[in-house]
Amino acid sequence: MTSDHRGQVFTTVEDLVEAMLSSRPPVVLDVRWQLGDDAGHDHYRAGHVPGAVYVDLDTELAAPPSPAAGRHPLPDLADLQAAARRWGIDVGSRVVVYDDWEGKAAARAWWLLRWAGLADVTVLDGGLAAWKSAGMRVSTGDATPRVGNVVLSGGHLPVVTIDEVAARDGSAVLLDARAPERYRGDVEPVDPRPGRIPGAVNAPAGANVTADGRFKPYGELADHFRALGADRDAVVYCGSGVTAAHTIAALASIGVSAVLYPGSYSQWSADPDRPVERG
Repeated sequence: MTSDHRGQVFTTVEDLVEAMLSSRPPVVLDVRWQLGDDAGHDHYRAGHVPGAVYVDLDTELAAPPSPAAGRHPLPDLADLQAAARRWGIDVGSRVVVYDDWEGKAAARAWWLLRWAGLADVTVLDGGLAAWKSAGMRVSTGDATPRVGNVVLSGGHLPVVTIDEVAARDGSAVLLDARAPERYRGDVEPVDPRPGRIPGAVNAPAGANVTADGRFKPYGELADHFRALGADRDAVVYCGSGVTAAHTIAALASIGVSAVLYPGSYSQWSADPDRPVERG
């Protein structure tokens, strides 16, 4: 059975404003990143939520890429902790993450910080566009937070390895969060071979949101994932473990705890001994 957990996963603009004016304001992280666009920091400097700290997804939310581990391996815990302290996160901090890409990059920070033991992390629903459409001002340049004292520990959210994906028994549906054309293998802009992991069901991250970039209501998401057989157990992957976190966030909002395959298709397709399906 699913249930509505949106308030534990998402934050509205109104709630963020109220929290920012409180005696315990949240740490706000700007995770401006999109596949094929390496100018995230420039976009951040041009305009961001006041006080938000820029987070570099490639270097702070991932370890260096390799064929053996994929394009965005999970970062070393010590490196992630050092980055979180640079962002100003303390023990017990509330954290709100956002981007300008329907939450697809911000969800990586949401998942990773939850995995590392932070309990109060939410995604700004609608991201920067929602902030601007509400008439809120933006700041330019770089924020310079004080150094935090957070202590992180990994393993608070589940993951699976490439061998565990290959050996799965089918009890949990395997969801592919990439766009349909990449799932089918019609195109493959970055990874070694077009196609998908055999047996995967397409659950594109773009289907989690409405036209204005906000996550769909509970009922729509519940019906969507129920139709995919993912209303109880699911393993999720994408190209490199980024947009898969978006689908995991959508599932979490309906009370389903899904498992991330961090290596995702970038790791799977780099191994010539792993089969792929197309069509």
